[in-house]
Amino acid sequence: MNILGIAGSLRSGSHNAALLRAAAALAPEGVTVEEYRGLREIPPFDADLDIDPPPGPVADLRARIGAADGLLLATPEYNYGVPGVLKNAIDWASRPADSSVLRRKPVALMSAAPGAFGGVRAQLSLRQSLLWTDSDVVTKPEVMVFAVRQRFDEDGNLVDEAVEALLRRLVDALADKIRQRHPMPV
Repeated sequence: MNILGIAGSLRSGSHNAALLRAAAALAPEGVTVEEYRGLREIPPFDADLDIDPPPGPVADLRARIGAADGLLLATPEYNYGVPGVLKNAIDWASRPADSSVLRRKPVALMSAAPGAFGGVRAQLSLRQSLLWTDSDVVTKPEVMVFAVRQRFDEDGNLVDEAVEALLRRLVDALADKIRQRHPMPV
């Protein structure tokens, strides 16, 4: 089972990218979480560029999401919302609406932030976008890592056992959604 992970931050020391790496390390046997690293190359959404073929980075994003069994999004919170680069990627992936690679795609969300709310408002905003795309979003558990400097060491390694347990449960829930969509032969 292949899950594509996208961190909504371009920062080299991103705690959300670190959260994705931790999720990959904690994934159960038979489940891989591959980190998408092309967010920086995706141009701003422009309907005039949404032609066939789309710009190369957009075609790559759509192909990678389409090929993945599920999607794991890690979002920081900027100004009470989703970072522009992540929203931009969702906008590109959502086109064309009737055949979007996000349509019915199993998706799980998580966030990490230095403040006390752990990115809850960014997740709410992202859930609204994914409602429109008709994505199949995991509702529980909710993973919102607050006070990140206490939960990651200087090298970006997750050091909080409670967050590790939540990550395991989230990846398991996403894997269960994927299995529901694609039952394994008996």
